[in-house]
Amino acid sequence: MVMAQTLFAELKRQGDCDIDVLAPAWCRPLLSRMPEVRRPLDLPFGHGELKLRQRRAEGRALRGRYDHAYVLPNSLKSALLPFWARVPRRTGWRGEMRYGLLNDVRVLDKERYPLMVQRFVALARAADGPVPTLGEIRPPHLEVDPDAVAAAREQHDLAADRPVLGLCPGAEFGPAKRWPEYHYAAVARDWIGKGGRVWLFGSGKDRPVADAIIADLPAEQRGEARILAGATSLEQAVDLLSATDAVVSNDSGLMHIAAALNRPLVAVYGSTSPGFTPPLGDRVAIERLGLDCSPCFQRECPLGHLNCLRQLEPGRVITALQGVSAGGNRP
Repeated sequence: MVMAQTLFAELKRQGDCDIDVLAPAWCRPLLSRMPEVRRPLDLPFGHGELKLRQRRAEGRALRGRYDHAYVLPNSLKSALLPFWARVPRRTGWRGEMRYGLLNDVRVLDKERYPLMVQRFVALARAADGPVPTLGEIRPPHLEVDPDAVAAAREQHDLAADRPVLGLCPGAEFGPAKRWPEYHYAAVARDWIGKGGRVWLFGSGKDRPVADAIIADLPAEQRGEARILAGATSLEQAVDLLSATDAVVSNDSGLMHIAAALNRPLVAVYGSTSPGFTPPLGDRVAIERLGLDCSPCFQRECPLGHLNCLRQLEPGRVITALQGVSAGGNRP
């Protein structure tokens, strides 16, 4: 969802328009922090649910309200609702042969548009127009309320007296995207040893990884690290990430959020590639080994060794962290 903001920004650049975004309810904390979005609308369907009767009812309820719909998912079912809403112009990539459902159908040339953000921005332009370059695409940028940030810090008793490093060690996709916890622990030891604090972000599923990182710290450092994985809402995670002084993350949604908050960021890649959905920003470093076997885009290492991440030493990430946070608040 963070990457979709590039489309919203392009539409606003082209002229005055009101943008409502129909998306799963979990996206609301992100959409509400995008200044281009007038109103987030919750999509009342779970992932993969068809529910034709309910989709048709939702579509009919939206009739007469919109002039143009941009359908970003490639599935056939995602094009049904704007069709039933009778939105006059319905733009999207062909995807699952959606002729008729869409009346402005684009045929995707993946080599011409290698980046997801190029594909999004291209939908706002003429079908035969030039390929948008990264230099002309406005990176995602999320806005936060300082009062909400202060309230989240108070609720979780998070002090503001030292530089804070955010760690995002989880990977919902699978273990092949997860840099080993002992490497994260080495980065945490270095940051804390220089006088900083560490906050660990993620969902409840990431709690075991966060616990392992804490357990790998010396006893005298553990009090300087706080586990927020599973303890915050997405709203609070966004607000608290904005309060960090730097972030180290796997290729994940939190990585893109950190970049959109303009945090100094080191992104660690293993089984995936930054050639499709890289974090966008001025203070971003990407660390990957680029072994012959990667990117494999598998959830688990098919060779069983996870060398693309295991052999990526923490010293590289620590050096990259110093580079992206130069001139900022760091220990």
